[in-house]
Amino acid sequence: MSKSKKKASKEWEPNIVTFCCNWCSYAGADLAGVSRFQYPPNIRIIRVMCSGRVDPTFLLKALKDGADGVLLSGCHIGDCHYISGNEYTDERFKKLHKIIIKQLGIDEKRVRLEWVSASEGKRWSEVVTEFTNQIKKLGPFKKSN
Repeated sequence: MSKSKKKASKEWEPNIVTFCCNWCSYAGADLAGVSRFQYPPNIRIIRVMCSGRVDPTFLLKALKDGADGVLLSGCHIGDCHYISGNEYTDERFKKLHKIIIKQLGIDEKRVRLEWVSASEGKRWSEVVTEFTNQIKKLGPFKKSN
């Protein structure tokens, strides 16, 4: 094995957990794959029916259980298949960020909310690439006991 291959294999890669709504974000991720838009393979997608069904504690648990970053993605505001699920998500996410910053001391950049529609495969790949690069800059998440 060449020195460059050894160095590349030892380089740290972040573990990113992604919660995607079934109707928009998951379909956008699927479109990115079908369209062959490139993005880092660091994400593990958890498919949910609506972003509104993702309890904020799931995001914190993902970090506690070894994720370096967590991405939550749903339909654009006004386009939710369950009428207002994404509006509910937006409110809860804002509250979660206050808790993360003030009480838990977790860098707010480790948890992100994005709206991606089913027709935005290119945007999906850009969001995942940008978020992965952001987490790489932050380094591994060191959880406190």
